[in-house]
Amino acid sequence: MGEFLGYAIRIVSGWIADKTGKYWSITIVGYLINLLSVPALALVSQWQIAVVLLMIERIGKAIRNPSRDAMLSHATVQIGRGWGFGLHEAIDQIGAMLGPLIIAGVFYFQGGYREAFGILIIPAVLALSILLFARFLYPSPKDLEIRTVQIKTKGLSKVYWIYLIAVALNGAGYADFPLIAYHFKKMATVSEQWIPVFYAIAMGVDALAALLFVYLFDRKGFPILIFSVILSAGFAPLCFLGGFYGVVLGIILWGIGTCAQESVMRAVVALLVPKEKRGVGYGVFNAG
Repeated sequence: MGEFLGYAIRIVSGWIADKTGKYWSITIVGYLINLLSVPALALVSQWQIAVVLLMIERIGKAIRNPSRDAMLSHATVQIGRGWGFGLHEAIDQIGAMLGPLIIAGVFYFQGGYREAFGILIIPAVLALSILLFARFLYPSPKDLEIRTVQIKTKGLSKVYWIYLIAVALNGAGYADFPLIAYHFKKMATVSEQWIPVFYAIAMGVDALAALLFVYLFDRKGFPILIFSVILSAGFAPLCFLGGFYGVVLGIILWGIGTCAQESVMRAVVALLVPKEKRGVGYGVFNAG
């Protein structure tokens, strides 16, 4: 349900962003909800409230992402779509790698989940501070994209919808990490303490692969995207059927696939959608 809300609502938030032009305001509200709901788990004593906070965290992500990606599409026009989105993904995944390592460190020093979630208020506050500073420096991201774009008045193009179908099929065959982590714990494939470390490994692979694949994408185009999707497909049998070392390889392939979804696939959308419709374009793309 959390994942469904986290993607389905993006259609609405993307449409509102394009309609109002309030990309920064929507992005900031989404980040506030998204980032603060996780440390709030440290204050929870009932699982029902924890579930609500998890839902709220996904909703915050749904609110922020189409507007954020639309602004990124304007900011990346001069350095290359692939490289711009890949650089964003790499930096994003460095944070996603450090977060689980912080959690693992808390466990190592005999802390529990309450302390682990509570300490995440520090990176949350830092992230919000940097976001507000970026808002001050670049109040109108659309101005960064000077190149004239022909606007299609009949809506999103046929090529966009074909691409969306392909992306949706790829998403349908991809397991989110919470499902993989649940399998690890239930089948005792790896110990509980190793699960956040494995996630950190996947995020590290994602960060490195993002820079490599988007560099190649800007030069070779769609074949790089196709290759990354085929390569990452091997994660499923390795993660769900393999032993410890098979799981390690599976997690590496899962990280490569996540890189393709979060960098190269997003970069392609900016090439298929005029800038006036990027909020809707990314909202529908993420929902698909």
